Amino acid sequence: MKLLFIYNANSGKLNALFEAGHKLISPSTYKCSLCALTHNAFNENGTWKNYRTQSKMEMEFYHKDEFEATFPNVNMIYPTVLKLENQQLSTVLNSEALKELSTIEALIERLKLQV
Repeated sequence: MKLLFIYNANSGKLNALFEAGHKLISPSTYKCSLCALTHNAFNENGTWKNYRTQSKMEMEFYHKDEFEATFPNVNMIYPTVLKLENQQLSTVLNSEALKELSTIEALIERLKLQV
């Protein structure tokens, strides 16, 4: 089993710069609640990084364009967290559930329920 984290942003340096600017200038309209939890404008959240690196759970991270290239027949609303088990995808946290999480600790607690 592994968890797939799909951000509501496209890959690439220019897109990363645009996303960082958006977080700084207008954080209330930022469209990726998963990224807002796991990253600040320029770095990965320290609490998240510690959890991610110490977790025994296998995790993969995708921007939406990367996910769509890897899983072309899967339609998603981004951001989302999926579970891949026995070649089957299931939703762990959809876009609405991620919007309701206000802290990185809340996200981590929800993910711990998947173990």
